[in-house]
Amino acid sequence: MVWIWASIFLLAVQALAKDYDYISISNPFLNKTPVAVTSFKAFSGHEAEVAAGAQAEQILKAGLDFTGYLKIMDPTAFLSNPGESGIQLGQINFKDWTGIGAELLVTGGVEELDGQVKLQLRLMDTFNTKLLVGKIYSGPTTQIRAMVHRFCAEVAKALTGNFGVFGSKIAFVSTVNGNKEIYSCDFDGFNPRQITHHKSISLSPAWSHDGQWLAYVSYAKGKPDIFIKNLRENLGAIVNYKGINISPDWMPGKLNLAATLSFSGDQEIYLLTRKGEIIKRVTKSWGSNVSPKFSPDGRMIAFTSSRSGNPQIYIQGLDSEEAQRVTFTGRYNTSPAWSPDGKKIAYVGIEKNKINIFVISVYPHIGNPVQLTAEQGDNEDPCWSPDGTLIVFKSKRNGGRANLFVMTAAGTDQRRLLSMPGLQSEPDWSGDTGF
Repeated sequence: MVWIWASIFLLAVQALAKDYDYISISNPFLNKTPVAVTSFKAFSGHEAEVAAGAQAEQILKAGLDFTGYLKIMDPTAFLSNPGESGIQLGQINFKDWTGIGAELLVTGGVEELDGQVKLQLRLMDTFNTKLLVGKIYSGPTTQIRAMVHRFCAEVAKALTGNFGVFGSKIAFVSTVNGNKEIYSCDFDGFNPRQITHHKSISLSPAWSHDGQWLAYVSYAKGKPDIFIKNLRENLGAIVNYKGINISPDWMPGKLNLAATLSFSGDQEIYLLTRKGEIIKRVTKSWGSNVSPKFSPDGRMIAFTSSRSGNPQIYIQGLDSEEAQRVTFTGRYNTSPAWSPDGKKIAYVGIEKNKINIFVISVYPHIGNPVQLTAEQGDNEDPCWSPDGTLIVFKSKRNGGRANLFVMTAAGTDQRRLLSMPGLQSEPDWSGDTGF
């Protein structure tokens, strides 16, 4: 457990901090904000303390860099070293930092005793010489990563108004000994953990809004059924109506699901309870209706339908039987994923035999699609981060092998998320599940 001691800094932050001009993370032409992260001050200076500080510094840099809107500055350009001179506001010569173009400064200090550490972390606005965030975290050395990420979340909140991705997880599919199983990992690909052990084909993981439930499809019983699993308690259900039971998605704020069932003969979308009981049928149309995704307010569903002949993206209100077609460019569009602000939908489109990820505005009106990936293998399965700044997806750009990648919502900074054996696909990004 991580203990947070903020009282030391509370009055200082209230007295010195002012509203920072928020970084507009939805701006597709966003320039990264330069931030200097200094080496940690080891207050006692013994070997274990220095090592803990170095570990915390690297985790901090990687976490802030992962956001896509911060640029970690090269320490060789630094004119002073707070790790030696002092990490507090009154000990900083801000001209040393504005002079090299650092708009933000992060300083840290560490105390270590018998496997317990206390981290002091500060975020400062160099041009206004203000303390924006000041926190102290205490706990065992095994919790350094969690402590630093808790601070990164505070940094994100101060800069963007949103706590960001640091308390979130990603569920995904990975091959294991010829089978497909569900895994989860931290937001940045660390700590992958196998969740299912069906020794079969498991697909389409979906997090509930509170991160306690996971729904997924498995062929463990011979045909595609939906398994609903509580990750903390021995609770769950199986949706095994006649025919196929696929593509689950949780309703925001509630423990209801949308899913595609075919017991009626057609592939239609239904609203279900967490026990798999049918609440209502949503779609009533010729053709296949699959891959439902709830809008952030839970009032609408985006889905893929072949009602016009080829697969296209549609949206429909839960209280309506009328669906609105969203995509008109390209003959094959599928796998919709609604942005957290409800204004855009990412999806997969096939053009000229190339499979890529696109994004299209749907509010206040339907816009033109923007292509985010190109000329780097097939790219599929897009899913937004909970703050809307990033998109995780599957790509075959590494020699045709499927791996998970992440990019900004504008399509920049495309990089591999994690490296592990097997093939990975179908990522689903949770909300904040805690540290």
